[in-house]
Amino acid sequence: MRVAFFPDSFHEANGVGTLSREFAAFAVRQRLPFLTVHSGPRTQVVHRESSTTVELKRGPASFPLDHDLDCDPLLSRYKKYVTAEVKTFRPDLIHITGPGDMGILGFWVAHTLGVPLVASWHTNLHEYAARRFEKIGSFMPDGWRNHLSGLVQNQSLRACVSFYRLARFILAPNEKMLKLLVERTGKPGFLMPHGVDTDVYTPAKRRRTGGAFCIGYVGRLTPEKNVRMFADLEKRLWAAGEHDFKLFLVGAGSEKEWLRKNLSQVELPGVLRGDGLAEAFAGMDVFVFPSRTDTFGLVLLEAMSSGLPVVVNGETGRHVGIEDGVEGLYAEDTESAANSVLALKRNEGLRTRMSGAARGFAISNDWSEVFKQLYRVYECGLEKDGTVF
Repeated sequence: MRVAFFPDSFHEANGVGTLSREFAAFAVRQRLPFLTVHSGPRTQVVHRESSTTVELKRGPASFPLDHDLDCDPLLSRYKKYVTAEVKTFRPDLIHITGPGDMGILGFWVAHTLGVPLVASWHTNLHEYAARRFEKIGSFMPDGWRNHLSGLVQNQSLRACVSFYRLARFILAPNEKMLKLLVERTGKPGFLMPHGVDTDVYTPAKRRRTGGAFCIGYVGRLTPEKNVRMFADLEKRLWAAGEHDFKLFLVGAGSEKEWLRKNLSQVELPGVLRGDGLAEAFAGMDVFVFPSRTDTFGLVLLEAMSSGLPVVVNGETGRHVGIEDGVEGLYAEDTESAANSVLALKRNEGLRTRMSGAARGFAISNDWSEVFKQLYRVYECGLEKDGTVF
């Protein structure tokens, strides 16, 4: 099957970027006919065996969506250029990852050429919009802020659903989001799980010996990730008599300076990549993930692959397949998160057992199997349009 892939993130340090790079690398390894259209430092076309990459440089009209992710509202200027490349490639389908600038361009190309469009859901944009509005509207009375935040979330979801109705079928990483999209769009839906590179993220890369107990986090430092929870977590650990620990929060975003000012025992190394990121994961003792807006949380798989027990809310944990008390612990609020961290800090046997279970779980979620399954879903979605998988 010939696939043209239009991801909104590729080089960026986020889950969609990681998935997109792994997908392109899988296609190269398998010598699959694959075309990727994504942003880059310059506009160019690169041919490599069976794969083709079209990089598009975003222009001066671009505006930031996050610390390293922009959106170019004038990306349609590349429409004829990209359409010509895609037409030459002759795809069986075009796969987009969301309603960003690349996704919209992918839709227009699919519409122009009459190619089936597949749309995968990766980010709960409606929840992100609501959390960011709550931060902006912090000066408002609680009642007004909560009411308007709800309106922002509902309208954002309505807009996203309208966009996803344009696809032949839909992919989502968890059952809850898949069910919502199928009901709201009336389109067939299929699960698209995520994976991890267990050779990159491995306990073997641990360099730290001894030192303070390391409580880690990797991800955007933004309101929707609920990272201010770490300030309350620190205070609760102090209240429990624990001081021999450090918070190691990897990432960047609008909350970074707030965290720097409001946490005492913290390291904020910024965005890490490659071996630096893998060694950072392996050097942690426990991974705490406070977000409630993630569709999956790819960093959880990377943490578990590094041998870390994870502390996560139940809904996100179930999305990933984490079993409470096996690969990690469910924590529905800061108090239970603190109790979970304390249990892991004070019980080395528990931590060792969960570390092994976490690593074993990650090994069973290899990227190659994820993408092989995705190709089977492509075939099923095109041949049996109307089937929900």
